[in-house]
Amino acid sequence: MPSFAASRLVTGPFEEAVVRDTAIQLREQLSGKPTFGLVFATPDYAEKAEEFLELIRVYGHVPTLVGCSGTGLVGKSQEQEEGPGFSLMLLSVPGGKVTAIPFSGDNVEASTGADFWHRKTGRKPGDVKAWLAFLNPHALNAELWLKQWNQAYPQTPIFGGHAGGFPGDQEAWVFCDDRVTPGGVVLALEGEIAVNSVVSQGCKPIGEPLTITQADRHILLTLGSRPAYEVLCEVYKELSDSEREQAKGRLFAGLAVSEYLEDYKRGDFLVRNIIGADQKSGAVAINAVPRVGQTLQYQLCDSRMASDELRRLLLDQSAHIKPTPFAGFLCTCHGRGRGLFGAPNHDANLINDFFPGLPMTGLFTLVQLGPVGDRSFAHGYTASLALLSSTAV
Repeated sequence: MPSFAASRLVTGPFEEAVVRDTAIQLREQLSGKPTFGLVFATPDYAEKAEEFLELIRVYGHVPTLVGCSGTGLVGKSQEQEEGPGFSLMLLSVPGGKVTAIPFSGDNVEASTGADFWHRKTGRKPGDVKAWLAFLNPHALNAELWLKQWNQAYPQTPIFGGHAGGFPGDQEAWVFCDDRVTPGGVVLALEGEIAVNSVVSQGCKPIGEPLTITQADRHILLTLGSRPAYEVLCEVYKELSDSEREQAKGRLFAGLAVSEYLEDYKRGDFLVRNIIGADQKSGAVAINAVPRVGQTLQYQLCDSRMASDELRRLLLDQSAHIKPTPFAGFLCTCHGRGRGLFGAPNHDANLINDFFPGLPMTGLFTLVQLGPVGDRSFAHGYTASLALLSSTAV
């Protein structure tokens, strides 16, 4: 069986010999020459970032290398939520083609529409199987970029996330080949590469789906002509005692991805944080811009639901993906991990249960990118997994 990918999560501070040996060993595990590499490193590596990247490219023989900084890392069956280290994966994909395209905050502000990005990337809709994207949220308007990218490349999935760390962190680094690049970088996956997605938001709908009848920017005013706060209180009261305990800090708003469904269930909603509520006015503020006529249903997240949903999605993919994936790339939220599941390595272990021995890399990030329906969104509290397969075999 050809080895299309090899990965390793390395703990500890930057050491030239460790980086060099890791790159050599991963390269030697591949069946062919590396096509590209993905690398994620903790902020401890920032001072030596360019030396770190150059070592990987030189000793790994990696023509294209992208990634970013993160305070938590993902590897095969392994997650590191604290402490220094890096996660590296090298890939050799016969018939596959990748191109790294860096861009700046000025590019995002200067964009005049889809044609701007088509010229910048040299790609038109349908040319690319999927995009991997790594963004410095301190250097560009990430929300505006995502809106532009969805318009420029409709129905092409985007995976990745924001570089950086915990809330309040003001520094982040995006890697492109052997340098740190301002802004962001996208990696175009083309040729004989297939990409399947698992996007687990970890919530279940509670209460009833209702139509938004009044809203003002990110403020929900009425749902089904009733105050949004009143509906939220009613839904909370209907929870069991154990669910109410779990609901502390874990109630969310779910915006329907499609208005053409007869019955809504898990996976049919884009889950967004509730960031405030006012009993007097009856308003509920959410981390989104809802529109009148859109369907909304409140959501509850807990460890069991999050685990069950990820397991169900992985089971579905493992039964249907052909050929078998040769690599996985995971962006998961700081709100998951030990804090949610009470034990380490939850998401990485579960992925390995369904895809034993699958080379993996990735990071913990505040914002994850991944498709829901036919569009890609920015998520929180989500595990966004890209599964790569080769269509050349």
